[in-house]
Amino acid sequence: MRAHAGGVLEPTTPLRDAIAQYLRAVELERGASAHTVRAYAGDLETFAAFVEQRGAEPDPALIDLELLREWVWSQSDSGLAASSLARRASTMRGFTAWLARTGRAPADAAARLRAPRPDRHLPRVLSRPQVDALLDGLAARAASRDPQALRDLAIVEVLYASALRVSELVGLDLGDVDAARRVVRVLGKGAKERVVPFGVPAARALSNYVDYGRPLLATDRSGAALFLGARGARESTRAVYALVASLLSDQPGSGPAGPHTFRHTAATHLLDGGADLRAVQEILGHASLGTTQIYTHVSAERLASVYRTAHPRA
Repeated sequence: MRAHAGGVLEPTTPLRDAIAQYLRAVELERGASAHTVRAYAGDLETFAAFVEQRGAEPDPALIDLELLREWVWSQSDSGLAASSLARRASTMRGFTAWLARTGRAPADAAARLRAPRPDRHLPRVLSRPQVDALLDGLAARAASRDPQALRDLAIVEVLYASALRVSELVGLDLGDVDAARRVVRVLGKGAKERVVPFGVPAARALSNYVDYGRPLLATDRSGAALFLGARGARESTRAVYALVASLLSDQPGSGPAGPHTFRHTAATHLLDGGADLRAVQEILGHASLGTTQIYTHVSAERLASVYRTAHPRA
């Protein structure tokens, strides 16, 4: 998104067009300062970029609360301060209220959007039995060797095994997987490359998908992409979000039900199993150890919950 003079952003999609119009309204109708307009523009730019990276439709009328919560959670996961999260949520509430008021959206999607409280800044984590049940269900569907079922099992196994971001997962090419060493080469944030291991179940799911599923999905549009959509092109982040949301729809727990749930879960289970914090940092591709430390709090909370439930004098 590029800025014109005065801080108004140049429209390039329906969403970005609406953002530009909103910023003009804030500047001209409310008389907001240039500093305020720039702050709003920066906040809304992060949302537009998130929508585009996720592969969601860039239409302001299609913004919903789940999408907004995923965005706030992604900002929180990147290490953004609580005050900045609160400001971005506030900016979004102003924007969606304007969308609804001006007829650009059917409802105010962010009316109930809240930033995570500092003392509740804990990601959604699945229990080991929950993960096993989800993967067993996917494996049962994949037993028929339906190509999409084989792909879906491989996707979730790799998400959990290697704690990948969804953008990293869909960006994988066939050559990025070293089946013999059971590692995958990932291009992460800032174009930083890392090598991440995966276990035997993920290796088996990948092998079955590559051998029996991918050839049936592949077309002349496929190129070297590892995970393919129904029409043969590289699988989209939007499709992976939909897959994970469907899997988690009946699972208990708070927080957004997106692919990051498996990343959070993998990190927490690694620490629960005794993994070194710096090793988990390397696997996740975090630039700062402080970002990884959130999972020590998750593990501590899980331990406290078990204690309160099981100890006779808790």
